[in-house]
Amino acid sequence: MYLPRRIELPNQSFFLWGPRQSGKTTLLKHRYPEAHRIDLLRTEERMRYEREPHLLGELLRALPPDQRVVIDEIQKVPALLDEVHYAMQETGRIFTLCGSSARKIRRAHANLLGGRALKRELLGFSAAELGERFNLERMLNHGPLPPHYLAEDASELQAAYVDQYLKEEILDEGLTRNLPAFAQFLRAAAIGDTEVVNFSNIARESGVASSTIKGYYEVLEDTLVGAFLPAFTRRPKRRVQHAPKFFFRDVGVVNHLLRRQRVLPGSEVFGKAFENWIYHELSSYGCTLRQPFDISYWRLSSGIEVDFVLGDGEVAIEVKGKDRVRSYDARHLLQFRKDYPSVRELLLICCESQARVTEEGVSILPWRDFIDRLWSGNIA
Repeated sequence: MYLPRRIELPNQSFFLWGPRQSGKTTLLKHRYPEAHRIDLLRTEERMRYEREPHLLGELLRALPPDQRVVIDEIQKVPALLDEVHYAMQETGRIFTLCGSSARKIRRAHANLLGGRALKRELLGFSAAELGERFNLERMLNHGPLPPHYLAEDASELQAAYVDQYLKEEILDEGLTRNLPAFAQFLRAAAIGDTEVVNFSNIARESGVASSTIKGYYEVLEDTLVGAFLPAFTRRPKRRVQHAPKFFFRDVGVVNHLLRRQRVLPGSEVFGKAFENWIYHELSSYGCTLRQPFDISYWRLSSGIEVDFVLGDGEVAIEVKGKDRVRSYDARHLLQFRKDYPSVRELLLICCESQARVTEEGVSILPWRDFIDRLWSGNIA
């Protein structure tokens, strides 16, 4: 079943990046049904263009000049980008180039079209896209990738996804020579999902050097499996944390790597999964509607922490995965306001059923209210 995606796509040439199985190919088939498609996942097609990239130019001369060309998994044959660049420059041909990683393209010093193509990113389902089909417990267990979220049982799909990622993204693309160490690193990174990255600790757990771990994290980021969340360090009045946090793009992958049986409200892991999902929604909103805002977190050396800070400190967000929050839960938000009195709004997102505002001015927002406000443009 195809569910409409809310992403805004440009009329000109563009790259569409996104994690594996985020729905890029399906989206482009629905948006551009008349486009000529080149699928580099097909072995025969990929090998043909690897041997003779100039064949793309010959194909283009046989197509109507106004027909859009979609090239799927463009990172498989970076050399094609020279042909694409030439066609865009000489004939005005419009291309849509999609893939799950720009890492191989950059490492090959391939042509990124000199700024002539815009960039868009497609993540998994957002709550706004799912509408009435959205279920929080399902999201925190299955994850937002379309095939996983829509499946009745996502466990086998999650296992296959990780195996396919290790084989096709990591091994076949030569992103690391030590696959067992990378697989061990993946589990250690999943344990630290939503937390500040400590490269030395993970290096010890994985049995490799800290420099190698930093490279592994870059692989996760470049292949869009995860993202770093920077620390908010603007005009600090006190000592603040500078190291980034790391979030996996799909909480379902984290569940598989950690062998979680079931993420249920009130359980020990619910809070971390809930925070991962809130980050996903914030990221999806910026990617989908092209209204990006800086997302960071704030942490003092004393341990006081705010989960998300938007923009230049206009909005501070604390996330609590429980159905009853008290004034004590908002104490870190109030500390943030002491250091940044210009903050416009303090939000505490939780699982309560009714929105309210504390005497100190902290908005207690049920997650449903947060989603409504976010996707109507009333958060940042």
